Amino acid sequence: MRASPAPLVLVAGAGRLPELVAESLDRAGRPFRILAIRGFAERAMRARAEASVDLLDIAGVLAILKAWGPVSVVPAGGVSRPNPAAILNAAAALRNRDALKAIAGGGDDRLLRGALALLEENGHGVVGVHEVAPDLLSPEGIMGRHAPDAAALESIATGHALLGALAPYDVGQAAVVVAQRAVAVEGPEGTDRMLARARALGRKPFGLGAAQPGTVLVKVAKVGQDLRVDLPAIGPRTIAAAAGAGCAGLAIQAGFTLIIDRPATVAAADRAGLFLIGLRIDA
Repeated sequence: MRASPAPLVLVAGAGRLPELVAESLDRAGRPFRILAIRGFAERAMRARAEASVDLLDIAGVLAILKAWGPVSVVPAGGVSRPNPAAILNAAAALRNRDALKAIAGGGDDRLLRGALALLEENGHGVVGVHEVAPDLLSPEGIMGRHAPDAAALESIATGHALLGALAPYDVGQAAVVVAQRAVAVEGPEGTDRMLARARALGRKPFGLGAAQPGTVLVKVAKVGQDLRVDLPAIGPRTIAAAAGAGCAGLAIQAGFTLIIDRPATVAAADRAGLFLIGLRIDA
């Protein structure tokens, strides 16, 4: 006989994603509990949550999960990266200070891996949104009314190659590309701010002038990235930012990119005249 899967706990941060994941689990008929991160979770998630915790209350999180568990944790939604000193102070009693300092002083990947290891050391599994709510992921192919032209296809190929080469250096998951030239590469600031930089670089002062033809936003999962906690995502706001940066469209990784509110995102791309395409990228 197969063992029953561990109960799911949706850890809800900021934004609409936790609500969308909850709706997907409801449709699938899969039971789950919600643990809301105080100060980040939206009202709908706070109303459904069985418990709320502060972001740095590590002992409190582990105590709740122990009472409910062992469980499989599904992280969803955004939180602000805490100051490394705050992480050290909150977790000093739980982990070796030197090891935690190494985690906190590294990039986001190292910090996230440390958080996952802490949960797993305490007997809990961690599963990604892509594993429990695959209906929220990008399909393969063109979504909407617009398709990439030859210039855009060249930019997409360049962006894919560029992001693959940069993956070992823990940079972001996105780039704005024109033909064989990178206009901007995502760093810790995130996709929206990168697009703002691309707008400033690709246009004349005061936002005047036209962007170069074939300007494309390419967004894919980093090679070796732990998708349980850092899955690429886009939504209507990404479309608006890409349009403002002069992009002709967006190319995202099919099956590995969350689309926040897909109907609204596709409709926004159609209105802006942008293509939206899901790329099949083999591992």
